[in-house]
Amino acid sequence: MRMSRLFGRTLRETPADAEMASHRLLLRAGMIRPLGTGLYTFLPLGWRVLSKLQQVLREEMDAVGGQEMLMPVVNPAEVWQASGRWETVDDTLLRFRDRNGHDMLLAMTHEEVVADLLRREVDSWRQLPATVYHIQTKFRDELRSRGGLIRVREFVMADAYSVHADIADLEAYYPRMLQAYRSIFARCEVDPVAVEADSGMMGGSASHEFVLLNLGGEDTIVSCDACTYAANAEQAVFAKPPSERGAGAEDDLQPIAEVATPGCTSIEQVARYVGVHPSQTLKAVFFVTEEPSPTLIFAVIRGDLEVNEAKLSKSLGGLSLRAAEEGEIQASGAVPGYASPMGVRGARVIADDSVHLGVNFVTGANREGYHLTGVNYGRDFAAEIVTDIALARDGDRCPRCLGTLHARRGIELGHCFKLGTRYTAPAGITYQDVNGEEKHIVMGSYGIGLGRLMAAIVEEHHDEHGILWPARVAPYTTHLVSLVRGDELVAQADALYGELTGAGIDVLYDDRPGLSAGVRFNDADLIGCPLRLTFSQRSLKSGGVEAKLRASEERRVIPVDGIQELVSTL
Repeated sequence: MRMSRLFGRTLRETPADAEMASHRLLLRAGMIRPLGTGLYTFLPLGWRVLSKLQQVLREEMDAVGGQEMLMPVVNPAEVWQASGRWETVDDTLLRFRDRNGHDMLLAMTHEEVVADLLRREVDSWRQLPATVYHIQTKFRDELRSRGGLIRVREFVMADAYSVHADIADLEAYYPRMLQAYRSIFARCEVDPVAVEADSGMMGGSASHEFVLLNLGGEDTIVSCDACTYAANAEQAVFAKPPSERGAGAEDDLQPIAEVATPGCTSIEQVARYVGVHPSQTLKAVFFVTEEPSPTLIFAVIRGDLEVNEAKLSKSLGGLSLRAAEEGEIQASGAVPGYASPMGVRGARVIADDSVHLGVNFVTGANREGYHLTGVNYGRDFAAEIVTDIALARDGDRCPRCLGTLHARRGIELGHCFKLGTRYTAPAGITYQDVNGEEKHIVMGSYGIGLGRLMAAIVEEHHDEHGILWPARVAPYTTHLVSLVRGDELVAQADALYGELTGAGIDVLYDDRPGLSAGVRFNDADLIGCPLRLTFSQRSLKSGGVEAKLRASEERRVIPVDGIQELVSTL
C-alpha cells in the first residue's frame, strides 16, 4: 500500500481524553477514529489488524471442529423472552420497536439465537455434538465507555457455541476450547491468566475468564502466591478466619443487651466504642431488586468483611440489584447506620456464612444511637439463605493452601461458559437420544472481543515511540521508506515495492513527496510494522537497503535479494 494513497493519517498530538497507551497510539497511528461515545471507525490500517486477528481466530476455531456462520445482530424480542433475559438484562440491552410495533433488540450475545436454531435444526442424537461460531458486530449500551477499544458500546466479537447430548460431553469438550483460546492469545503474543469467573447474566454452572494483567483494566483478579488458585474477584473465595475476640471472651451464648452508641454509624466507630474487634460485629448492607416486584434485600455479613454484589445476586438466582434508598430501608423497620436483621419486615435476609464463625456479635438495634451485644445467628435471627457472599481482598488466605491472595487489575480478553441447559430447558428445546427419549440439549458458549484484543496487544507491545506489532497481526509486515529524489531513483524505489508485493510480502510503502526523513521514521515507529526498510542513496552505495527491526535499534544494509529471507524470520 502506498502511503500517498492511504486513507487516514497519523497524528502528532496525543488526544486529551486518551488515558491508556493503546487508546493514544491507535488514534495517533491512524488505526481508529471516534464517531461517538463508545463508537469507533476502524481505518484501513486498523481494519487490516482486525482482519488478521479474525483469521487467527478462524484457524483455531476450525481446528476444534468449529463451523463458521453468521447470525443477525438485530433479534426479535421473542427469542430473548424464551430465555427470560428480555426481562432480566438491564439497560445495557438496547431495545427498540420496528415500524410494525414489534419489540426488537441489538444483540450483545447470541445464545438465544443458537437455541432457536437448535429447535429448528437438531432433533436427533446423531447430530450432536457440534460447534458453530461467527464474527459479528455486537452492541452493549454501556453507561460509561473508556479506554478506547477496551470498553466500547459497539464491538466486533468472535463467539462460538458448542452443543452436546449431555453434561459429560460438554465437560470433555470444554478443555479443548480453553486450549484453543490459549493458542489464539499465544499467536497474538499476549499472555492472559485463565481464572475462575462469575457467569453473571449468562448463567450456567461455571465459567473461565482470560484476563491480561494491566493497571488500566477494569477487572480484578485474585490469585494465590503459593499455588495455582486464581479467580475473578466476583467469583473468588477465601478462607475466612474465626472472629477475633478479646482475651477472656466466653464461648457461651450471652444474653442480648442494648447499649448506647451515640454517633457511631460505622463499623470502626462501633467496634472502638464497644471495645471489640470489627470481626465481632455484624454489618447490614441493603439492596433492592425489582424482580418480580420491588423487594428489599438485607445482606448480613461480619463487620470485617465486604459484600460481593455478584455473589449476592447469584445466591438470589441472578436477580439484578441496586443500592437501596434510605426511605426503602426505613420502610422495613431498619434504621440506616443502626440496622439489625432482628425485627425487620418485608425484606429478604441473606447472611454470609461468616455468621457461623463467631458468637455474641454486636449489631444495630434498629434504634438511632443504640446497638445490641450478644447477638447470635439461629437464636436471635435467621436468614432465608446463608452462603458465601463475601468479597475476596488482597491479603486474604487462599481457600486451597492458605497461602496469601493478591488482587491485581486486568483486562478481560475472553470468556468461556458451561451453559448446560440454561437456554434450552426454558424453551423446551430437546433432541431424541439413542433410546428414543427426549433430552434437553446442553450448550457451551465462548467469546473474544476482537477490538479489545487489538488494544491489549498494543498495551503489551509499545514503547515511547509507538506500537510494536507482532508480525502475525501487524497491518503490514514491512514498512518501506523511500528517501530518494529524482525520477530514476524514485523509479528504482517503485520497482522494489513492486518486487516485494509481487513476492507476496505485505508492504506499506512511504512514497509521500516532500517529507523529511525524520517525519517518515517517526511515522514508521508510530505505526509499528515489524520491519523497516530504508531505500536511500547511502544504502544503495552500500549495496542494498537499510533494514531495521521495530523492536531493535540495530541497523544493517542487506542486499535486495536478501529481503525475502529476512521477512520469513519475522
